[in-house]
This record gives sequence, structure tokens and C-alpha cells, in this order.
Amino acid sequence: MTTLAANPPAAPAARSAAAAPRVVNVLRLHLTNKFTTLGLPLLILGFIFLVNYVIWLLIYTSTPEGNREATAGTQYSGSIAYVFIYMAIIAVQVVLRTFPFALGFSITRREFALGSALLFGSLSVIYAAILTVMSYLEDATDGWGVGGHMFSTVWYGTGTVAERFSQEFFGLLFFFFVGAAVAVVYLRWRAIGQTVLWAGLVLVGLGVVALITLTNGWASVGQWFVDAGPYGVVLWTLPVTAVAALFGFFVLRRATPVS
Repeated sequence: MTTLAANPPAAPAARSAAAAPRVVNVLRLHLTNKFTTLGLPLLILGFIFLVNYVIWLLIYTSTPEGNREATAGTQYSGSIAYVFIYMAIIAVQVVLRTFPFALGFSITRREFALGSALLFGSLSVIYAAILTVMSYLEDATDGWGVGGHMFSTVWYGTGTVAERFSQEFFGLLFFFFVGAAVAVVYLRWRAIGQTVLWAGLVLVGLGVVALITLTNGWASVGQWFVDAGPYGVVLWTLPVTAVAALFGFFVLRRATPVS
């Protein structure tokens, strides 16, 4: 009784305060190789822009002045999707590479999950801000002087500042947490887990396609996308992002480092 009175258990608030610096340390651990998380995505973005600009320039110079409707077709570009996909790759890399080191530094799985979430949120803010600024520069320069569209298309990069930023932000979060969930499956169940995961996704996708086809529902699906609009579709990724984040958090509690 005397010992317990002299050394009472730490309160939840105190434990949370003590864990906060360790969560930040996980973020720093993830950013040890800043080139992978900060530099390389920008290089990829720059390379994609350069390739697109050459294509726009060829279209612009090969069509007569005053009759350049062909450049309007660039507003259907989806080239920036490669940047979003690479964010999922970053999530896989940081989880698989950093997890063993984090445990070696006596960081708990909970702290690792929270630190990883902090990384994904921070990177999403940074890249969403960059993409939003680029969309306004694209608008201001009339498609970089040649009528091109990469950052402001029919799919994204339109509307108010809040709409542009949040659309990019939600999309980035989706790819980060889905990528992390895939990595956690490998940490927990290795190759068997990956095989079951991807086979299950293929079967579910096939089942959905079969159901829509057999019920003649493709017109309704297309109408739903039209009614929801690009921003509405992105908002529907939030439940998937939340499920992926929770799934990764709980599965990580029983995961082991890759040898």
C-alpha cells in the first residue's frame, strides 16, 4: 500500500505527454533520407511536367493560330496521377524500412503508427500546397503559354483555394494510408498475406463488375460520377482512408520486422 501510494501509476494524460516526443522522433526517423520523401517526388513531378510541356508545345506550334482547339484536350490529362501513386510507394518504403529501426530504439508499435500518420499528414499538406500553387500558376499563364493542362484539369485543380487544396490533400492521404496498409499486411503475414490480399481484391473487383453488368447498372454508375463531380468522388475516398488507417494501426500491433 505504501509503495503504491508513493509511486502511483502514471495518468493517461502524462503517458500521452511522454509519448509525444517519441512520436516526433518516428517522424524524424522517417525523414532520415529526405531525398526519398521530399526530393524524388519533386523530381518526378518536374520530369512529368517537362514531358507534358514538350507535347503541349508540339501541339501548339503544329496548329494554326486561332484554330488551336486541340490544346483544349489537354484538360483531360491524368499525368499527375503518377505523383499520387508514388506516394503509396513512399508509404510502403518508409514502413518496411523504418519499422525494424524504430523497434530497435524501443519505440512502441503505437508510437510508430502515430509517427507514420504524422509523416503522411505532413507530406500531404506540403504536396497539396505545391499542387494548388501550380494550378493557379497554370491558370494565370494560360496553360504555361501553350494552353496546356496538368495541374488544373477536369479531374482536379479547379474551384476555390479550399477546394483545390483539400481535394489534393484528401487524395494524397488516401494513397499514403492505403500504401501503408499494404506494407503492414506484409509485415504481419509476409508473402502469404500479400497473395491473399491481392487475390481478394481481384475477386471483389470482379464480383462488383459482374454485379453491375448483370443488373445493367453501368449507366447508373456513370451518372453517379457525373452527379458527384470530381470533388465529391474524392470525398468518398475519406471512408476508405479511415478504414486503411485503422486497419494498419491494429494489424501493426502484432507485426514483426522483416529479417
